[in-house]
Amino acid sequence: MSTLTVRLPDDTHDRLRELARHRGVSVNKLMEELSTIAVTQHDAETHFRALAARGSVEEGLRVLDKLDAALGTRESR
Repeated sequence: MSTLTVRLPDDTHDRLRELARHRGVSVNKLMEELSTIAVTQHDAETHFRALAARGSVEEGLRVLDKLDAALGTRESR
């Protein structure tokens, strides 16, 4: 496991400390959880963009129209 030093404004550090206390975890664990969320979101976006680059706009719109129809939320485009 690595150690990382992060410089934060005092008010941000105070708010993170309060958030960690509210969640019942240490600030270290909170930062680990938030980092995992950020990396996961980045990976999902990267994967989505790679799929979108290989896909077809027309096919994507067809799938969205099908989804809209199934959910009853179809709006005119």
